[in-house]
Amino acid sequence: MEVIVTSKFRITIPKKVREALGIKVSDRLLVKVVEGKIVLEPIRSSDALKRLSTIADRILGGPKRVNAVKLLRNLLKEGLVHIDTN
Repeated sequence: MEVIVTSKFRITIPKKVREALGIKVSDRLLVKVVEGKIVLEPIRSSDALKRLSTIADRILGGPKRVNAVKLLRNLLKEGLVHIDTN
């Protein structure tokens, strides 16, 4: 499928793709460049928790029980994480 990039660099995800992947309004997508291609990947809440635990493991030196809310609050306070509300 072909899409057009608008003057504000936006694209519309075709309906068939949205339906196939279950993408809804306000869903978040991970954008990556893989071998010269743009890849959009839906971020599921379980994926986000896995990413957060991986970050926690790295910061804390290995798998540990983590209060994810407290960790995220501290990362936000330290400016290490930014949440885009747009």
